[in-house]
Amino acid sequence: MGLNRQQKLAWGFLAPTLIILGVIGVFPFIYALYLSFFDWNIFSKAGKMIWTGANNYRKLVFDAAFWNSFLKGVKLLVWTVPIEIVLGLFLATSLNKPYRGRNFFRLIIALPLTMAPIAIGAIWKLMTMPGMGIIPQLLYSIGIDYNIGNSAQQAFATVVLMDIWHWTPFVTLALLAGLTSLPKEPFEQAQIDGANKAQAFFYLTLPMLRPVITTILFIRIMDVLRIVDEVWMLTGGGPGTATRFVGIHIWRVVFPKTDYGYGSAISIILLYITIVLSWLLFTAISKGGREEV
Repeated sequence: MGLNRQQKLAWGFLAPTLIILGVIGVFPFIYALYLSFFDWNIFSKAGKMIWTGANNYRKLVFDAAFWNSFLKGVKLLVWTVPIEIVLGLFLATSLNKPYRGRNFFRLIIALPLTMAPIAIGAIWKLMTMPGMGIIPQLLYSIGIDYNIGNSAQQAFATVVLMDIWHWTPFVTLALLAGLTSLPKEPFEQAQIDGANKAQAFFYLTLPMLRPVITTILFIRIMDVLRIVDEVWMLTGGGPGTATRFVGIHIWRVVFPKTDYGYGSAISIILLYITIVLSWLLFTAISKGGREEV
């Protein structure tokens, strides 16, 4: 049975989007998956693609550098995302209230999102530079020696603060959109029944914001696990390997070592792990929601 006129028109409008998604999404994925089964180093003696089957994936299982970088990404995820959601929820609740200058504050909060990640890294590089950065000078005035080039703990903590500063505005705006779309009737009924603001927040606002929070979690998990630009600009992955996350590890494998096959295998495994983590999170949140109901 053929398509009617409206269906053809709908597919005609969707076609450009589907083509773009295929070119920038599906094709690179298939090509990376294809490369992951080869040993290909353009600067080797042969310089040719050599079929190795699943050898890159077997190698990856015992690659301590990869797993260390992945665990650092998970650690960054655990530190940043919960703080961003709590701060974002607080800011979104504040910005949702009517008061003078609210639109101005909304504009100010959104400014970090307008900057490229590499620019964010450059700004924080200048702010943390020993001898001239504002952060070392302020900390030195209270007796704290701050140098992210020498201290692994300080470097990691600075990356955490940078990520929170960069991405809390995104969380805030997403939650603000969710708050403005909530129906007013349940809150009015709760007020009539004698519920206070805290009860309305925990028993009405948070449950109704569950889909928005879940979406934010998925996006931030993907962003944190593939972070590269700002960290590379700020620390270069150092000192040592203190801030060498998976994205930087892949960059070092693909570009300085030109090991395209192994780098592709790492990318595929990282994508798979990200999907699994997101699925587990979605399952846990969905189960919690059903138990509440």
